[in-house]
Amino acid sequence: MLSSKTDRGSDTAETGTSPARGTATAPVAALFDAVAITVFVLIGRASHEEGYVLTSVLHTLWPFLAGCAAGWSITYVYAHVRSSDFFGHDYRPDRVVPVGLVVWFCTVTVAMILRFILSQGVAVSFVIVAAVVLAAFLLGWRAVFAVLGRRASA
Repeated sequence: MLSSKTDRGSDTAETGTSPARGTATAPVAALFDAVAITVFVLIGRASHEEGYVLTSVLHTLWPFLAGCAAGWSITYVYAHVRSSDFFGHDYRPDRVVPVGLVVWFCTVTVAMILRFILSQGVAVSFVIVAAVVLAAFLLGWRAVFAVLGRRASA
């Protein structure tokens, strides 16, 4: 999270107040990712006319959410262990690079491994479509957020 000064001059990380304008907190960013993945799954189910029964949607959704959680775990731990090497001193979960890329890569990779193990289907065309669409969704909202953040600070 990017630190900014409050009126009293203390860091937001210490006071627990909202982050600097144009940044998303980790829970908000994780929610955006979960919504993006859910939209991807719902679009996929609609395009294959598979229906929206809750258990069926969850059956399709959970491998992608597990992969996303793995990506979030990796970025969080790495940011807090080696932040000056990879993240600088500014861990922001709403950044495309490196957080978005790691979350996207883990989401696709772990989901495809789980789908393969569970015989849910991992045709090459599906892997390509999933990778491209999830890149657009998971990296796209971060890119839009970065542009809006720059405009707000200008």
